[in-house]
Amino acid sequence: MATTFLSTAKPFLSSSTPSSLSSLTNRPLQFSCPQQKCNPRRPLTSCKALSDESLPVPVASPIIITKRSLSICFLTSFVFSLASRGSSSANAAILEADDDEELLEKVKRDRKKRLERQGVISSAKKEKGYLQDLVYKLSKVGQAIDNNDLSAASSVLGGSTDTDWVKKANIAFTKLSSSPEEKIEVDTFNSSLASLISSVTSNDIESSKTAFVSSATAFGKWTTLTGLFGQLKGL
Repeated sequence: MATTFLSTAKPFLSSSTPSSLSSLTNRPLQFSCPQQKCNPRRPLTSCKALSDESLPVPVASPIIITKRSLSICFLTSFVFSLASRGSSSANAAILEADDDEELLEKVKRDRKKRLERQGVISSAKKEKGYLQDLVYKLSKVGQAIDNNDLSAASSVLGGSTDTDWVKKANIAFTKLSSSPEEKIEVDTFNSSLASLISSVTSNDIESSKTAFVSSATAFGKWTTLTGLFGQLKGL
């Protein structure tokens, strides 16, 4: 019986083995090598049990651009743009507010000075009388020089700047002048007046005309700076 089994087993093995081996070789191996059974010296050779075909091949996911993503990107950039603009607008508004505040303070200071000046001018009746006399004298001198009558001009002016009307005019100048610009015009007037008196005394008509124009111009600028231009007659 054993002989019969062996005799029948040989063809069985010879016929079945090739088909089973072919199926095994054609099918990828699905077992893995445990870490403890792998040879540490040759990990790649001994542990490479999985077929390359069985491993999933990583595929780069394509970048999908949808209307929703575009909308989100657009809204994000728009929000950042508005934020930056809002920040710039806020900074500009702060600067404008500072400028407006400085301008307002300047207006207040100028108004305060103007009111103080008006109060001084209103109380300086005597000084305004001195200045009104100066206007009359300059008007007469101008008419005389225009008529080439230097003797008439000399009688009005006097022989020097030490006359009474010149001293009184300078009293008014000193009391009503507050700014450097006003004081500069006072100095220019006194210098031009001295040249006028000297030219008239020397009977120099051309120099007298030049000095008279310079004196009248300086006095006119001073009255404009001090606010007296409309309060004196003959200007």
